[in-house]
Amino acid sequence: MPTQEILDILLMYVKAFVVGGAICVIAQIVINITSLTSGKILVFTMLAGVVLTALGLYQPLVDFAGAGATVPISGFGYLLANGAIKGAEKGFFYAVTGSLTAASAGVTAAVVFSLIMSLLFHSKTKRN
Repeated sequence: MPTQEILDILLMYVKAFVVGGAICVIAQIVINITSLTSGKILVFTMLAGVVLTALGLYQPLVDFAGAGATVPISGFGYLLANGAIKGAEKGFFYAVTGSLTAASAGVTAAVVFSLIMSLLFHSKTKRN
């Protein structure tokens, strides 16, 4: 493997790590300075991905950082918004179902693996 290809791969990893880490740092700062619940922060971060996608600001971040921008929960918002935008080009029905189509593989994997883990492990209540 030529040296330039190795450097390009390493640079790709660094960019993904920095951008993904920055997204996580922002979320951690919100957790530390507010009294918002985890669920509200999760929804806020996902909606930030949707809004940034609608404004055309998230796609350049995805192009730059790849998985560093698509793996965090804001990337899920990007995925939903991007599916709806692409579906809207075909009509109203596709605008509504486009986000579901775009996210179906990830949601299905989450449900299937959650089911498998629930069958393998038995949860117990935490005692204080």
